[in-house]
Formats: sequence, C-alpha cells, structure tokens
Amino acid sequence: MLTTTFSGIIWAVLWIGNGELASFLSSKFSWVKMPITRLWTGIVSTVVFTTLAAVVLLKLWEYSRNIRFKDYTDFVVVSLLITFFISLVMHGREFLLQWKKSAVDAERYQKESMTATYESLKSQVNPHFLFNSLNVLTNLVYEDQDKAAKFIKQLSEVYRYVLDTRDKELVSLAEELHFLKAYAYLQAIRFGDKLNIHIDVTIEKAFVAPLALQMLVENAVKHNEISVDKPLTIRLYNDAQYLIVENTLQRKAATGEVSSGLGLENIARRYQFLSNVPVEVSEAQERFIVKLPIISSAP
Repeated sequence: MLTTTFSGIIWAVLWIGNGELASFLSSKFSWVKMPITRLWTGIVSTVVFTTLAAVVLLKLWEYSRNIRFKDYTDFVVVSLLITFFISLVMHGREFLLQWKKSAVDAERYQKESMTATYESLKSQVNPHFLFNSLNVLTNLVYEDQDKAAKFIKQLSEVYRYVLDTRDKELVSLAEELHFLKAYAYLQAIRFGDKLNIHIDVTIEKAFVAPLALQMLVENAVKHNEISVDKPLTIRLYNDAQYLIVENTLQRKAATGEVSSGLGLENIARRYQFLSNVPVEVSEAQERFIVKLPIISSAP
C-alpha cells in the first residue's frame, strides 16, 4: 500500500516532469508550424517518461520499504491515464496560447508592413521630394528635353511601384532592383557627380521586402553630407547570405530635423517575420553597412 506522502511525490514528479517535457518539445516543434510532429512527439515522450518515472519511483519505494510488488501494470496504466488527461489540458492550453500569439504576430506584421508602405509613399510625395523633383524637371525642360522626358518616365516608375507593392509582403529581387534603378536615376540627376550609386548584385532568383532597398538608399542620402568635396558613394551587392547596402559615412551636422522613426528599426522588424536570419547593421572604417538576409523563396 502506498502512503499518501509517497503518492503525492509520484504525482508531483509526473506533473512537473511532463510539464517541463511539454515546454521543451514546444521549443523544438511549434504547434502552429508542425502540429502533427508536435502531437506525436508529445504522445511518445509522455508515454516513455511516465512509464519510466512510475517504474523508477516504485522501485525506490520497494527499496526504502524492503518490499516487492508482484505487478506494476495497474499502477503504470493508471499513471498513464491520469497523465494523459492532465497533458490534454496542458497541451490544449499551450496550443491555444501559441495559436493566439501567431495570430497576433501576423496582425502586427501586417500593420507594420502597411505602415512601412504608407510611410514610404508619404516620403515620396512629401513637399520636399516634389519640390526637388519639379525643380530638377524645370531645369531639364530648358536644358535637355530628351532627358526631361526620361526623368518623367522614371518618376512615374517610382510612383507606380510604390502603389503596386503596397499590399505585398515580398517582391522579387529583380522587381525591386528595377524600381531602385529608377529611383537612383532621379537622385543622380539631382546630385550629379556628387552622388554615386553602384548596383552589383549577381544573384538572379531571390525575394526582398518591398521598398527595403530603396529605404536604405534614401536613408543614406538623407543623413549624409553630399557635396563636391564629399561625394557620397552607395554600393549594393550580395554575398552568400546577404544583400548588402554600404555607404561612405559622412553624417550631416545636426539640423534639428525630427526623424519619422521609420528606417532601420522598421526594416529589421519586418524581416523578423520573413527570415530566421536577422538584419545586421554595422559601422567600420567610415562606412555604414546594412545586411539584409537573402530570401530564396516566397511563402
């Protein structure tokens, strides 16, 4: 006959042990991403742990009391039944919590993506951008009508792309680069030899968060001095794992301008939902470097 104290120890061990086991399995196999795998690993692990724990505890009881039980079967079966009932409640609760977290994360990503697109669109149509673009265009009309026509075409490409990608999570790298070249052309006309943008991407099939590369180029133009004495160079290239945007670091003197809070933090948060590889930001030898993980396939 088992004493009340020892029975309490047994059920405490089974409860706590299976709880820790469930937490460990959930950290390895997500209920949301791999529900079938998580279910079967949970069942097998629960059976194995409960059986071993029940037998070991009964052996310890026998040793401490110098007695022998003829059969462990009834005790193990009862332990399994009770454990499965408790595990069903615990796993059901954990499944619902993870499902809710996944839904909240998805909604948050959607809001952040929409915010990023809206802010990017707003930054393109703000009075400063329009003033600069129209001012450049006015000069081109008198100086070079062919170049003025190309400027208008590239400007329309920028606006069309922003509108076309406002509801997308990912776009092909080829689309993003085509858009970026249009944007770079506008900036090159505005700044001339004071701004050099080099695009040297050798991969063909990849995906990127829409407007992410343009935002990085825009941030470099916005926050760095651009002059004849200090021309700004921006390079876009790739290595095995990243798309890299690198610019010479020559920060502007404080102007009192208030940042919108967009930029790097927003891009980093968006990529948390798109890739397991984090965005990397660094400064080295008067260079500012941002690395975006290459996404090889769309969801």
